[in-house]
Amino acid sequence: MTNEKHNLEDTDQDDPSIRGEVVEEELVEGAPVRRKGIYLLPNALTTASLFSGFYAIVAAANGVFDNAAIAIFISMMLDGLDGRVARMTNTQSKFGAEYDSLSDMVAFGVAPGMVAFFWSLNSLNKVGWVITFIYVAGAALRLARFNTQIGSVDKKYFVGLPSPAAAAAVVGLVWTFHTIEPAAWLTFLTIVVVGGSGVLMVSNVFYNSFKELDLKGRVPFAAILLVVLGFAVVALDPATVLFAGFLLYVLSGPVRALLRKMG
Repeated sequence: MTNEKHNLEDTDQDDPSIRGEVVEEELVEGAPVRRKGIYLLPNALTTASLFSGFYAIVAAANGVFDNAAIAIFISMMLDGLDGRVARMTNTQSKFGAEYDSLSDMVAFGVAPGMVAFFWSLNSLNKVGWVITFIYVAGAALRLARFNTQIGSVDKKYFVGLPSPAAAAAVVGLVWTFHTIEPAAWLTFLTIVVVGGSGVLMVSNVFYNSFKELDLKGRVPFAAILLVVLGFAVVALDPATVLFAGFLLYVLSGPVRALLRKMG
């Protein structure tokens, strides 16, 4: 009995998962290999994205809504970088994918909802937090569905509004009008944007993913001029331009679906 106890203790000490280490199985030349630890670079970018989302909540709670909105947009850029860096450096992992999804839930689900709530929706009492919850729940369901549909849908389209685009529309609205005293029309617009984005995230409406764009190939010289022009337009009034751009993207899905039914 004592020997069996010692054998069990030795087994526990030899198992990295028992000691709290991350262990993943990878295929190396067709053979499964167990590796300990996580990749630092992509997960550091994911952590930075998570921090930006958390900061947005803190800033909104303190009434600094412009900083809160900017933090969400920074989180969007970091979220786009971590996946690309992981693919470029061949450091994809199951841990990274799960961590990225949880980070997205905070940065593009909870944070935008709370920013809108602290800015305007809290004046509506129960109606305000119900609208906020619709958005947060929509983001959670959207991310869960996206994780289960990887590899099973057309890469040219997203099924449902992507959570980063929904977050950009919500905080873009706040950033654009945060200096204006909340009025009835603005509160109504906030309800439509927040609640509508939450519903569209769990809808079956298709949105263009733009993944068919070839950013590695050669393009005409005039293309770089369009990029410069784009940056210049954004620089004129970042809040308004970004809000308008993402709002058009949010509306593009329902409009395309409506045109298909009419056609």
